[in-house]
Amino acid sequence: MDVIIWLVIIFLFVLSFIGLLYPILPSVLLLWGGVALYYFFIDTGELSWWTWTSFLALTIVIFIADYVASMYFVKKYGASKKGMTAATVGLIVGSFIIPPLGIFVVPFALVLLVEMMQNQSFERSVKVAVGTLLGFLTSTFAKGFIQFVLIAIFLIDIWLL
Repeated sequence: MDVIIWLVIIFLFVLSFIGLLYPILPSVLLLWGGVALYYFFIDTGELSWWTWTSFLALTIVIFIADYVASMYFVKKYGASKKGMTAATVGLIVGSFIIPPLGIFVVPFALVLLVEMMQNQSFERSVKVAVGTLLGFLTSTFAKGFIQFVLIAIFLIDIWLL
């Protein structure tokens, strides 16, 4: 039975990284799900308070990093509120259109179109669209790195501590 649970845990961890490219998948919740499976079905006493505290703190950091990285680039490159909304809509819609490239192409195209519709020059609209893309890539990299750290903390706690 433990082997099946471990396979599900590994599947959830891998799926959490896929969730970085498909924002519809709740990456952090998938990690928590894997840890919960271990805790409830394999060993309820093995995870230390340090692991639980680290998971809680780094989960908060993931949400903050996602917001800060995205907003930094969007504001730095001067996106309008409508452009920011277009980027969000484009990210969700892009998850379903030409996956996984849709999450890059669709938000870029929507932001470009929305900014141009607001009488921005083509060059400025491209700059804003590129800034939106950089924000997404930066936040995705940050979230991926933190997810890797969370998995490492979990594995270190159960195997070495």
